[in-house]
Order: sequence, then structure tokens, then C-alpha cells
Amino acid sequence: MAETETLECITEHERILQEIESTDTACVGPTLRSIYDDQPNAHKRFMEKLDARIRNHDREIEKMCNFHHQGFVDAITELLKVRTDAEKLMGQVTDTNRRLQDAGREVTAQTHEVICCRIQQRNMVTTVEKLQLCIPVLEMYSKLKEQLETKRYYAALKTMEQLEKVYIPRVSKYRFCQIMAENLPRLREEIKEISMSDLKDFLESIRKHSDKVGEAAMRQAQQHRTFNSAIAKQVNLGHYTKPMYSLNGRTHTHNDLMFDEDIGDEDDADEGVLTAQDLVDFSPVYRCLHIYTVLGDRETFENYYRKQRKKQARLVLQPQANMHETVEGYRRYFNQIVGFFVVEDHILHSTQGLVTRAFTDELWNMALSKIIAVLRTHSSYCDDPDLVLELKNLIVIFADTLQDYGFTVNRLFDLLFEVRDQYNETLLKKWALVFREIFELDNYSPIPVETEEEYKLVVSRFPFHDAEIEKQEFPKKLPMSQSVPQIYTQVKELIYASLKFSESLHRSSTEIDDMLRKSTNLLLTRTLSSCLQNLIKKPHTGLTELVQIIINTTHLEQACRYLEEFITNITNVSPETVHTTRLYGLSTFKDARHAAEGEIYTKLNQKIDEFIQLADYEWGMAESDGRASGYLMDLINFLRSTFQVFTHLPGKVAQTACMSACKHLSTSLMQMLLDTELKQISMGAIQQFNLDVIQCELFASSEPVPGFQGDTLQLAFIDLRQLLDLFMVWDWSTYLADYGQPTCKYLRVNPATALALLEKMKDTSKKNNIFSQFRKNDRDKQKLIETVVKQLRSLVNGMSS
Repeated sequence: MAETETLECITEHERILQEIESTDTACVGPTLRSIYDDQPNAHKRFMEKLDARIRNHDREIEKMCNFHHQGFVDAITELLKVRTDAEKLMGQVTDTNRRLQDAGREVTAQTHEVICCRIQQRNMVTTVEKLQLCIPVLEMYSKLKEQLETKRYYAALKTMEQLEKVYIPRVSKYRFCQIMAENLPRLREEIKEISMSDLKDFLESIRKHSDKVGEAAMRQAQQHRTFNSAIAKQVNLGHYTKPMYSLNGRTHTHNDLMFDEDIGDEDDADEGVLTAQDLVDFSPVYRCLHIYTVLGDRETFENYYRKQRKKQARLVLQPQANMHETVEGYRRYFNQIVGFFVVEDHILHSTQGLVTRAFTDELWNMALSKIIAVLRTHSSYCDDPDLVLELKNLIVIFADTLQDYGFTVNRLFDLLFEVRDQYNETLLKKWALVFREIFELDNYSPIPVETEEEYKLVVSRFPFHDAEIEKQEFPKKLPMSQSVPQIYTQVKELIYASLKFSESLHRSSTEIDDMLRKSTNLLLTRTLSSCLQNLIKKPHTGLTELVQIIINTTHLEQACRYLEEFITNITNVSPETVHTTRLYGLSTFKDARHAAEGEIYTKLNQKIDEFIQLADYEWGMAESDGRASGYLMDLINFLRSTFQVFTHLPGKVAQTACMSACKHLSTSLMQMLLDTELKQISMGAIQQFNLDVIQCELFASSEPVPGFQGDTLQLAFIDLRQLLDLFMVWDWSTYLADYGQPTCKYLRVNPATALALLEKMKDTSKKNNIFSQFRKNDRDKQKLIETVVKQLRSLVNGMSS
């Protein structure tokens, strides 16, 4: 066993030695550790084995050295022999190097010079290249300065853009380029400020010159409308020419121009019409717009421009306080507004989005509301129809001008209807003065015509036709007074004046016909009617004047159908049209005639009252004078002369006036008898009163006015006649017996009336003769009176119950 273990140990040590020899020294540690981990004292055996291996290797090394020692000796001997040759070669090389250094020193100097020249040449080439890059930048910057000096700002901005994007990036490392780049934003701001200043100057300029632009635009629209009107009239050349009434006294025709102002002669018409672009330099706007667009700040510019134009619009729409006094004030106002919107329209179509249609429409709607409010206010101050008519013409031209530029003007034409009402009001006020003057200057007597020429002159002014008067010899008289043809002419003049307003309103013939008829109706029903009523109600208007007024209104009423034909001839609208307005002149003149008739009745009654007040009866007289009272005869003579004038009155006016006068006279006489202040009345006074009533009845039976049938007029005094007959005949028994019967002889005598008069006579009978009680007849009469009074009282009480 010991031998076996020794053999294994030797084998293991051999393996470890081989491993140590073949392994890196850094990895020997584990191998050596395994020696100590084995059997005790194994390291000693290993050390022995290791010493043996070292001795073995030493022997091998010694054998190898012995084998190679002779060769080494031989090599050393050879090396010593070469040493001499090497020293000799070294000398030769050193000499050659010295001679080479001497020869290359001059070449080196020349080579250095060549190198310096090459460096300079390269630097020059580089400099030229850099300068070629810098020169365009400098040229562009110089060009920029020149453009700024010549105020070519849009080109300057383009140049800046090229500098920034193309030129400066090529040479951005140079200091001067950096300075340039730093200056460009400042230059842009300067350009913005300068262009904005130019824009402000432009806005100020167009604010001052917008009236000229508007004047040119309105003149162009006016000439265009005049041209179209001339063509239309050429088409309708066959129509007759109607005279035009002018409030300033001049007479025109419908073929005349609507405006009194000059619009230029034929040579001027051939010249080109100036436009907004001819009158205004828009370059500041375009330049500023381009500049802000290039700078990327277009929205700021658009907002600023629109804001400023809105402010200017509000300023333009502010009228002068005295604008309504002259047409020039209105013309300047319209010119400024038209100029403003013509400029905006030009900007709208010549720029891309600086202003939009929505913006201009917003401005126009705002302006339109303000314009309408201003015109409503100022036109209400105007009381001159000529000025209102010129205002209407200006509004039409104003509306047509803006309509040509695409603005909606329907509200302006609607406003013209309000202005038309104002115009009609001013016309009515003016014609009221004309009518009053006509009435004041009229002599209210029939028109005398001496010759046929005078007759034709009157008939040419007023449609009068009377076969009987035409058959009469000259000189003769026409029934109406001078005011009738004058009023008829003035009504036609108002129709012409209204027609002038209706022109150019873009209305149909039917609408114009309706306007004319309404204006005429207003004149007849308001103005003329009011003037007639005032004339009739004047205190100094006498019966003769009232009679002539009735005659005049009758002829004017008959002439109304000629006025309708006159309007129809103007408008060519048939009066049978469904919506045609009829003239109300018939009712106007009828009302005036009825008022005059009523005034005649009133004045007749007043005159009768004046005569009645002159009555001076002696109510206690014993016997009558045997003749009628003087006041009554004067009254009857007055009535006879007055009713002779009434024979010219139409219809039953004279009969009604006569009947009214007789009734009033009868009533007044009855009131005189029954006056409460009259306490006593004698039979003699009754007899005298009866004589006066007989004269009244004779007057009534004489037919002072023809046309009464039988005793119709005498019936006005029937109450007085029956009352007086009752007292004169003293027929009380018949009265009391037949009272209440339809066939009663004293049917018109009221018991109360008879009682009142009888009591006055009873008192008189008692007072006149204190001895009447001693005479049998007087006592019987007194008893009869008392008996009748009692019976009358019972009748009166029976009626009241």
C-alpha cells in the first residue's frame, strides 16, 4: 500500500509541475494550494521533486550553451572586423551631410520666399472671394438707403427681405453684416411709421375733398338720368307738352331739366367725366397696405383703416345747424356722404380685402339711419315749397348715385313720401295765402265782359259754358266773380307743383295719379274749405257777398269734373280704374255753400232783429194810428231789395231764406207781444200790432221770391194771425168750444199764449177806467175776461198734467 501511495504522489507532483510550467504565474495559486491540501508533508516531497526538476533543466541549459558557444565567438570576431569599415562610412556620411547642408541652405531660403508668396496669393484669392460675397450685400444695402430716401418703401421692404433671406446669411460672420441685420427691424418700424403718417394725411385729404368727389359722382348720375329722360321723351314725342308751375314765378315745361343748376353745355358734356381716381391719389393706401402685408401686419392696418373710416363717417353724417335754410347746405351734406362712399367703393374694388362688402354695407346702414333722421328733422323746419322741392331733387340724385354704386336706397325713396307730405303741407300753407289774397281782392260781383276777346280769355281760364249767356249781346256779365277763374287756375297750378315732386320717384302712373288726386283733395277739403269758411264767417261779409259766394261755389263744384279730366290727361290713368281716388271737391263746395246759406239765414235774422229793436209801440194806446209802423215798413222794403238779389241763387236757397226770414219775423213779433217785461197791453195796441202783421202778410202774398205754391209763405204768420183774430173778434166762445178739434178755427193758438196776452189786457182794463165798474158793459166784459181766464187756466193745467 505504501508503494502504491508513493507512486500516486509522484504522479500527482509530475502533473502539478507540468501545470506550473504550462500555466501563467498569475494562476499558480490554486495549483500550489492543492499541494498543501493533500497528505501531510506532501509539500516536502514536492519541493524535492521541484529541486530535481530544476537541476534537470540546468543541465539542459548548460548543454545548449556549450553547443552554441563557438558560433558566438565567431560572430564577435566578425563584428570587430566590421567596426573599422563602419567608422570609415560614418566619416563619409558626415562629410556628405555637411556638403548637402551647405547646398540646401540657399534652396531653403528661396523655398520660404515661395511659400510666403503662395500664402499671400491664397489670401488674396480668399479676399476676392469674400469681397465678391460682400459687395452684393453692400450694393443691396445702398439700394435700400436710396429707396428709403426716394420714399419707395414697398421696394425697400422687398430689398430688406432679400438681404435677410439671401445676402446676409452668406456673410453673416462679419461685423458690418451683423450691424446691418440689427438695423433692418428699426428701418421696418420707420417705414411703418412713415407709411402710417402718409395714410393719415390721405384720410385727412379725402375728408376735405370728399365733397368734390361726391359732387362729380352726383353730376355724372344727373347727366345719366337727364340723358335717359331725353331718350324716353323722344320715344313719347307725340305727347303734348304741359306747362309747369314754378313757385318762384317762372314757368317751365315738363321737357325742361329738373335742376335749375347748370350741368354744362354740349362741349362740356363731350369731355370725360372725372372719377374718384382722377380726383384722389389712392397710392398712399395701396402703398401702406402693401407695406403692412409684407411686414405680416395686414390685420392691424385693416382694423386701423376701418376704425378711422367709421369715425370719418360719423363726422360726415353730422349736418350743419343751419343746413335747412338753403339748398346749398343740403347739397354739401349729400356731396360729402356720396364722396365718402364712392371712395369706399373704389377701395373695395381696387384692394383685396382692405374693406369688404359687409363692412361697406354696415357703414351704409348706419349712415342711412342717420341720414333719414337728419332729413326728417331738418325738412320739418322748412316752410318754403321751392326748397322742399329742391331737397327732393337732391335726394333723388343722391339715391340714384349711390344705387349705381350698389347701395340699397329703398328707405330713401320711402322717406320721399314723408318729404312729399311735408312738401304738400308747405304748398297748402302757400296756397292758403294765395286763396286769402284772392278772396280779399275779389269784388264779389259778376264778371263784366265787354268784348268777345275778354269772354274767350275768361273761358280759357275757367270751363264755363252757358247757352243763354253765350247768345246775349256784348257787353254782358258772367254769373261768377273774378275769384272763380283765379281759384280754378291756382288749383291747376298746385297740381303742376305736386306733379313736379312726383317726377323721378320711379313710381307708376297710377301711383302718380293717386298722389296728384290726394294733393288736390287736401287743397280742396282743407285749405280752400278753410279759407271759404273763414270768409263766410267774417263779420264784415255781407249778404251780397254771401250770395255771390254761393254762386261761386256752385260753379267751382261744376268745374271739379274738369279737374279730374285735367289730372287724367297728365297721368294717362283712366278714372274708371279700380283704385283711382275721386276728388272730394263736390262735398267741399257743398259744405261751403251750406255754410254760406246758413250764414245768410243768420245775417237776415240779425238784420230783422236790428229792425225789431227799432220798434217803439205805445202799448197803452186807446186807438191805433191807422197805418203800419215805420220800422216795419223799412224792414219790409229791406227784405224786398234783398230777395231781389237772391233771385240769382241756385235751387231753393232764395225760397228757404225768404221762408226763414218770415218765420223769424213772425217769431220775433210773437215774442214782442209775450215779453215778460211787458205787463199791460191795450186793445188799441193790439189793433196797431194787427196793422203791422197785415203788412207782413201782404209782403208774403206778394211773392218776394218766386217758386212758392199758394199761401205757403203766408203760413209763416198763421200763429200771429189766429191769435190777433181771436182778440180782435173776441171770439172766445168759439175758441173754447172748438179747442182740440182738428177743424178748430183757432187751431194755432196755444192756450198758454192766449192766457198770457189776455192777462195783460185784463190788467189794462182795470187801470184805464176807474169808473168801469159803474158801467154795465164794462162790468160784463170784465166778468167775461175773468171767466175766459179761468177756463184758459184750466186748459193750460190740463195740458201740463
